[in-house]
Amino acid sequence: MSDSNEDKPVLGRKPLGIKRTVESGQVQQSFSHGRKNTVVVEVKRRRIIGKPGEAPMAAPEPVVAAPAPVAPVAAPVAAPRPAAPPSPPRNDLMSRQEMQAKLLREAEESRMSALEDARRREEAARLAASEEEKRRAEENRRVDQDAAAVPVVEVVAKPEPEAAPADDVAVAPVTEDTASDARPAPRRFTPVTPAKRPEPAAKPDRAAKRGDHDRRQSGKLTVNRALSDDDSARARSLAALKRAREKEHRRTHGGSQQNREKQVRDVVVPEGITVQELANRMAEKGADLVKALFKMGMPVTVNQTIDQDTAELLVEEFGHRIQRVSDADVEIDTGADVDADETLKPRAPVVTIMGHVDHGKTSLLDALRGTDVVAGEAGGITQHIGAYQIKAKGGEIITFLDTPGHEAFTEMRARGANVTDIVVLVVAANDGLMPQTIEAINHTKAAGVPMIVAINKIDLDTANPQRVRERLLEHEVMVEEMGGEVQDVEVSALKKIGLDTLIEKILLQAELLELKANPDRTAEGRVIEAQLDKGRGAVATILVGRGTLKVGDIFVVGEQSGKVRAMVNDKGQNIKEAGPSMPVEVLGLSGVPMAGDQLSVVENEARAREVAAYRAEQATKKRTTSAPTSFEHMFSALNTTQIEYPIVVKGDVQGSVEAIVSSLNRISTDEIKVRVLHSGVGAITESDVTLAAASRAPLIGFNVRPNAKARQLAERDKVSLRYYDVIYDLLEEVKGEMAGQLAPERIETVVGRAEIKDVFPAGKKDKAAGMLVVDGFIRKGINARLTRNDVIVSATIIASLRRFKDDVAEVRAGLECGAVLADTNDIKPGDMLELFEVEERARVL
Repeated sequence: MSDSNEDKPVLGRKPLGIKRTVESGQVQQSFSHGRKNTVVVEVKRRRIIGKPGEAPMAAPEPVVAAPAPVAPVAAPVAAPRPAAPPSPPRNDLMSRQEMQAKLLREAEESRMSALEDARRREEAARLAASEEEKRRAEENRRVDQDAAAVPVVEVVAKPEPEAAPADDVAVAPVTEDTASDARPAPRRFTPVTPAKRPEPAAKPDRAAKRGDHDRRQSGKLTVNRALSDDDSARARSLAALKRAREKEHRRTHGGSQQNREKQVRDVVVPEGITVQELANRMAEKGADLVKALFKMGMPVTVNQTIDQDTAELLVEEFGHRIQRVSDADVEIDTGADVDADETLKPRAPVVTIMGHVDHGKTSLLDALRGTDVVAGEAGGITQHIGAYQIKAKGGEIITFLDTPGHEAFTEMRARGANVTDIVVLVVAANDGLMPQTIEAINHTKAAGVPMIVAINKIDLDTANPQRVRERLLEHEVMVEEMGGEVQDVEVSALKKIGLDTLIEKILLQAELLELKANPDRTAEGRVIEAQLDKGRGAVATILVGRGTLKVGDIFVVGEQSGKVRAMVNDKGQNIKEAGPSMPVEVLGLSGVPMAGDQLSVVENEARAREVAAYRAEQATKKRTTSAPTSFEHMFSALNTTQIEYPIVVKGDVQGSVEAIVSSLNRISTDEIKVRVLHSGVGAITESDVTLAAASRAPLIGFNVRPNAKARQLAERDKVSLRYYDVIYDLLEEVKGEMAGQLAPERIETVVGRAEIKDVFPAGKKDKAAGMLVVDGFIRKGINARLTRNDVIVSATIIASLRRFKDDVAEVRAGLECGAVLADTNDIKPGDMLELFEVEERARVL
């Protein structure tokens, strides 16, 4: 038989074999958070051995066995089935199948009923939890408000022990009566009693209310942590709770800026300061200061300068403290800094060589140095200040300054006399005293330094040293041979005669002066020369006065500041430090200083910038401040007819530029004046060409040339570029061009006078004047002035001249004639006519 036939019941007899006493089935339970549990349901049957013919016993009630522990990730495992017994009789098999079907149907109904009851209970629990959370949030908000007013000490309360989670609760066996009770327990919320003081334990509920944003603060969120009912796993730290409470308090009470204490500052205020600078020092807004000044009745802008008293009112109004400083506090006062006597040490003398041009100053220095500097100067004359050091035979060091002798370098010689200890006046024995020699004597007397007269060129046949000594007496210079105190020495730079005697007298004079300086202090010096080098930038020749200048020192010189990047001595060697009386070239300046400026080493860059900015401000104020004027000055300025000759000057060194500008100003006259639009040191740049093109001014380059772009720009804009290397040629050409700018000179010569006797018409519009020639003559076409009561009525020309009815060219004195005057009919009897000729001559400055 097939398997299907074996399962069919057999009528008339019972199946043979052992009866199964246990029937098993599975029921799946559902809990919150998606958890499930499979329960094995077993039905046990009693084996009742009765007598034949007795009614069978009632079917026993199904009993639910205890479930196995729930594993979240493991699949449910079905209970193993017992081995299949031998086929029972058919009537028993039918009753057993019906019983199994009934039990399964009842178990399914019980499961569905349990799931529905569990869903209803979970919904009710969720609603209750939502109401409880709302109530707790309101209580926490009130507690936070109270805690913000009164500081409290936070106490962390130990959470009360809770019942075991639902996962750990044993499931009772499910029967028909207890099937409805076999459902998951609802999610429990720990009740929190309202406390007088806020406790951090209540914060996790607030975090749960706000969602996943706050969960991130407690660490990584995993599946187990999300499905867990352990509140401590999601609790935030005390610091996070404190930050949240402070944030809530700031949002409720309008921020923490109101409670922030204002910082009081010490504001340094000079005698004059701009509103914006004052606002920066007070750490306030510039607009607030302008508003405060407007309330005081002072309409100003942030860039306007206010005085110290007004600044004090502003500082006090904003709650700060003022510190008044004067100009003396900003400026470096070198005069008050005096070194102690025990710190002074002997130093080398600084000797300046002065004299007239071409008297042999540089040649004499060359003979002392053993070099040839004259060959490098254009035209054989010195146009820069040179600083050199020589070593005598005894080891003594002498510093020499070579100043140009041309009259254009008066200012340079004056600065040389001011920084020197001894002046060597070079006078040519054949020429004697010249104008620049006398000027050098005056500079030396003004500086108050001793003088040594060096009578040069004694090797020439025309030399007369005695005549030089006698001429010096005219200027109150008495040499030792003439009974005075001034030393003199006869030298020849070409033949090298008397050089050792000159050095001995210099050292003797230096010994009498007892020259000393303190080398162990911050350096101070004087700018001998400054220039803009193409490869090295701004370079200044500094003569150190006292102290030691070192590489890396921060200094301020004039309106410029900088840091010593490198130092080069007179022999072109890089050195690390320079002591007193030593000339060096300094690299590292922010700009080109003026020759003669004072160099001072300061403590830091901020101090250097402060002093440099102050000096620049003072210089700008001095240039822009106009003198008080009057109405007379105003009208005289309006009536002036002075012509300006604009010019742009660029030179290789500062001293040359100063000399050129000074010379150009001296050649100005009342009719034409040189106006230097710009003067600077360095090559001619595009900006110089643009400035010259805008003002139609010639651009003068003294020992400098334009770069490629500047040259192209000058050709395009047709700018006149002039190059010079000797100052004589420059001045002569500028004089000629300035004279060409003026109109030719008009020279008037009065040639006659005539008196008008009568007036009669001549044609439709013109009038003719009958006159008597009183003096000189009258000619046709000559210039004339018509005067009435010695007041000029009009300037005219004799258009036609007649005597009787004939046209004549000229009428002499004592004769009468008739004349028609051009461009005027205002003629009356008694007027006088003045006749003159005009001669034009070219102007010469």
